[in-house]
Amino acid sequence: MNPTQQLHDGGQSLWLDSINRAMLRNGTLAGYIDEFALTGLTSNPTILGRAMATGSDYDDSLRAHLAAETREPEQLVLSVALEDIVAAADLFRPAWERSGGVDGYVSIEVPPGLAYDADASIEVARTLHRQAGRPNVLVKIPGTPAGLVAMEQLVTEGIGINVTLLFSDTHYLQTADAYLRALERRARVGARLDVPSVASLFVSRWDVAADPLLPPELRGRLGLAVAEKVFASYRSLLTDERWTELAAAGARPQRVLWASTATKDPALPDTYYLDHLAARDTINTMPEQTLLAYADHGGPLELMHPDYAAAERCLATIATHDIDIDALGQSLQRRGARAFEADWASLLTAIAAKTAALDPR
Repeated sequence: MNPTQQLHDGGQSLWLDSINRAMLRNGTLAGYIDEFALTGLTSNPTILGRAMATGSDYDDSLRAHLAAETREPEQLVLSVALEDIVAAADLFRPAWERSGGVDGYVSIEVPPGLAYDADASIEVARTLHRQAGRPNVLVKIPGTPAGLVAMEQLVTEGIGINVTLLFSDTHYLQTADAYLRALERRARVGARLDVPSVASLFVSRWDVAADPLLPPELRGRLGLAVAEKVFASYRSLLTDERWTELAAAGARPQRVLWASTATKDPALPDTYYLDHLAARDTINTMPEQTLLAYADHGGPLELMHPDYAAAERCLATIATHDIDIDALGQSLQRRGARAFEADWASLLTAIAAKTAALDPR
């Protein structure tokens, strides 16, 4: 059996962290769904930039939007991105239906410059949700303090949210609390509680930051220890009375999603994070190269079990090497937000140049 199918059968959802028009048109994405048990997809400004700013795959769409008097680069990017997101959502619609709305989601992100602007994030997310018009589209909102305010309001309104740029157990618990508050607000007015959400924890960036400061035996361990701690918190929350009351009324768990799971260190296996983060009722989103590597030689499958104490011991050991883990988590989130904003700015510049050449006026 294909390793990806084994992972799926073990209870973890595999999502692709990539999208482009070519894979939608030539059947590549449909093939991954059939061959590798893929059940969802995520995107971000870097992915959009690579897809749109190079080649000619998007030229016809850009011309059509220009002809409709859409010329502002950010609006152009979002409009064209939504075309791909809707097409992908339709491919994953059978997975969404089979799972009863638990799986089969596609994510599109609000512009990164809104990471610290709750009101603007809410307005853009509402617009993206309405324009997508698909029940299996999630809007990605960064898990900054402002982002969590936006997420709570949007979930209260019934809009599915993928909370991204989470780096620590603290970030995860704050996200889970905001999600629960939103569901409690809906419960008070008798609204349905099956509003989908995932909490996306970035893993490998921990090791990129910390490994140069660590001895060889601890390299590649920090990201996994943080993930293990978050997984333990996640499983514990599902037994908490606050959650069980909501679940009894129809709520679904906000599943944990492992993001940034491509191996950056050439000394580690290219399937390192997938091999170590196999866990029931979670999601792993990965770039195309990592998906293909795991399908070829991933495994054997060993499921994670929640062990908060073991994760804490590992983190304590790492902290003895002059690494302030809490401060690093906050720094990684800020740096991640800045990096996405820089990628978005580059994309807008590239799209402005491309559309200037395409614009018939």
